[in-house]
Amino acid sequence: MDRTFQRTPFLIRRSFGCDRSMGVSIVTLSIVRSVAVAAASLLPAVAMAGGIDGAQLSVAWAVPFAGILLSIAFFPLFAPHIWHHHFGKIAVFWALCCAVPLGVVYGLNTAFNEVVHILLVDYIPFIIFVGSLFIVAGGIHIRGSFVGRPIVNTAMLALGAVLANFMGTTGAAMLLIRPLIGANENRTRKVHTFIFFIFLVANVGGSLTPLGDPPLFLGFLKGVSFFWTAEHLLLPWLVTCSILLAVYFLIDSFMFARDVKDGFKTPEEKKAFGIDGGINILLLAGIVASVLISGFWRSGVELHFLGVHFSLESLLRDGLFLMLATASLLFTTRETREANHFSWDPILEVGKLFFGIFICIVPVLAMLRAGMDGAFAPVVALVTNADGSFNNTFFFWLTGLLSAFLDNAPTYLAFFNLAGGDPTILMGEGAKTLMAISMGSVFMGAVSYIGNAPNFMTVAICNERGIKMPSFFGYIVWSVAILFPTFLLMDMLFLV
Repeated sequence: MDRTFQRTPFLIRRSFGCDRSMGVSIVTLSIVRSVAVAAASLLPAVAMAGGIDGAQLSVAWAVPFAGILLSIAFFPLFAPHIWHHHFGKIAVFWALCCAVPLGVVYGLNTAFNEVVHILLVDYIPFIIFVGSLFIVAGGIHIRGSFVGRPIVNTAMLALGAVLANFMGTTGAAMLLIRPLIGANENRTRKVHTFIFFIFLVANVGGSLTPLGDPPLFLGFLKGVSFFWTAEHLLLPWLVTCSILLAVYFLIDSFMFARDVKDGFKTPEEKKAFGIDGGINILLLAGIVASVLISGFWRSGVELHFLGVHFSLESLLRDGLFLMLATASLLFTTRETREANHFSWDPILEVGKLFFGIFICIVPVLAMLRAGMDGAFAPVVALVTNADGSFNNTFFFWLTGLLSAFLDNAPTYLAFFNLAGGDPTILMGEGAKTLMAISMGSVFMGAVSYIGNAPNFMTVAICNERGIKMPSFFGYIVWSVAILFPTFLLMDMLFLV
């Protein structure tokens, strides 16, 4: 989920009008990855290093992960100035609290191998993907006199929930967040709109295709057919989205009435509808096509570096992402990005924080993979009934709650394997179990700010535009109060 970004080179900053303090180079990530891969020939011992046995780890190894989560929760509340200026250093601190003990206990080679593996396989490719969507969607400016009336806001949330299945939750969120902010610019009571935006557009909406959310794409790569999710999750998706949209409409209608009573007036200036930066729509389609190609095409060619397997199709996909992002920077005018209030700060924040999260998550995922032999055995035992059958309710809630605070992609994979890992069986007689895992990992990414990358990006953009979003725990109060009753109903209707 996470990614670290370096400052944009001078020529890029100059060409695209980016402030020197905000420039970010997605290309730098590709270079870092390439250098790390090339270094494998100089580090044969690392490539031979064994992995960490999760069965030997105690719960104490989860302390750095808990530490970074608590830092994200409490620092903005009690030390906002320190957090604003030093959150990157705090993330690195917790990453070192995890990596250094791993090196001491298991040896430098093993620790280095584990950290490099998660950075090269998960962190950097995901950052390239999310960063590319951020850049391309940030180059599309939707003009028009949108007024944040309840019906308009609800329609935009519904549109985002549909688009999330075709351009991913990140793409849909980055495309619509700025028009939604603009539509509600003159409203006093609007924070709830962006909370529901995270619920619907950044998470639940992307439940129908492997393009929607990374866990489903992982399932697609493991053999789940492309249209299986749409066939089996369409009804849960419709019911969940309908409930959330109805609840939102009622809340926003009440808030809008209060705004009107307090003097809110519709802006007099009318702007004709239009789209600037239309080239980015084609580039967005190119990103979607790149994802599809990497999923359907099997080249059979693999490169092995630092103990990591890189398929040709995955490298080609990442290369295409970089090319499309670069094309967006080249062909989108400065005026269009300025009209979008585009800045690099949101992706920088996501990159730095998730860098720490990804490293701290290494021992946690190892303990999960150990199943009944690991420290989380009592949790894992909950998914199996006394007769040996699967408990789909616990699959749904455990996959979901862990996805809300861990990376939902590896969490999906851990429970997919726990359910047997055979896509043919899971798509057939085990369909409800696969539904539970899929719904849990996608739906419950909305439970916390760190449940999915676009959550954090949405919050960062809102804060940057002067919209004071709830604290980490304040948001969880909203999500638990609204989402949990809805999810409980989904469990009773579709999984029992």
